[in-house]
Amino acid sequence: MFRGIPVRRLKSVDVCSGGGGLALGLERAGFDPVLLLDKRQVTCDTLKLNRPAWNVLTMELRKEFDPSEHQETYDVDLLSAGLPRVKSPATVARRETGEELLLLEATVLLAHAIQPRALLIENVPGLVGAPEFADVREFIHKELRHLGYGFKWFVVNAADFGVPQDRKQGVLVALQDRYIKAFREPSPTVTRHVSAGEALRESMSARGWEGADAWADQADRVAPTLVGGSYERGGPDLGPTGTKKAWARMGINGSALSNEVPGPGGIQESDGSGSPCKKLTVAQTAILQSFPADWDFAGGKTKGYRQIGNASPPPVGEALGRAIAEALSS
Repeated sequence: MFRGIPVRRLKSVDVCSGGGGLALGLERAGFDPVLLLDKRQVTCDTLKLNRPAWNVLTMELRKEFDPSEHQETYDVDLLSAGLPRVKSPATVARRETGEELLLLEATVLLAHAIQPRALLIENVPGLVGAPEFADVREFIHKELRHLGYGFKWFVVNAADFGVPQDRKQGVLVALQDRYIKAFREPSPTVTRHVSAGEALRESMSARGWEGADAWADQADRVAPTLVGGSYERGGPDLGPTGTKKAWARMGINGSALSNEVPGPGGIQESDGSGSPCKKLTVAQTAILQSFPADWDFAGGKTKGYRQIGNASPPPVGEALGRAIAEALSS
């Protein structure tokens, strides 16, 4: 069970919002966003589709956004960002790698302008302590100390918060000095991990597949990490070769997604076969990311999966948000 339900609603700004996983979790924890920003129209359409009252801005953080033109961003409790995954600076020659690191820096610099009481950045586990990111961390530390923030780095696994997926996330939480001593990393909210089979049993049997229970029984571990991949290339698949092998051991074809769950005989019509390894649907990947069933995604199958696979699972955002809210209320 979560501790310390907030007694008042708090205000937040969320940048690089994607499909809304982090913002949704923070909403559950008591944070109402005064502004959400993302550069992709399809992700902004998703946010507006699910939360019409949210103030959603389609704009690039680093190149276009000027907080002085959005006074609602000042005097907020939290600046949050589920940023695109950074890669090692050793591969900075890659176009997208340089952009990812620049977005990370831009988020920290945004704190200069809006001076939130807390900052939350979620990214790869290596950012927390890997030597190749030492210069990046030093930049962040210097800026935050200058602004009067204390900070903590740590790694969480989404599986510890009820997400049926082995998904490790690197987290930076910074709070103004008067709050940082009260911050405690969120504790796991489940005593037993939810397996992929347990999470997907109902959907796998929805069209009458007789083997759904047997499949669910053997898929008795958390799923591998969903990998959303780049919006710029490729179709939807569940990750690189090693990850696909892990999916195959669970009876899942990780090379593509299906338009429907298996029917009688295990047939998936869009696949044209009754292969022993089943393809997941977009809706099933959303279950594995712990999005609620009524959270809809704009765009087609590929764009929908990209948003899901690149999202922060809402239960993790909720746990982090509650821990920050408790510190701010101390």
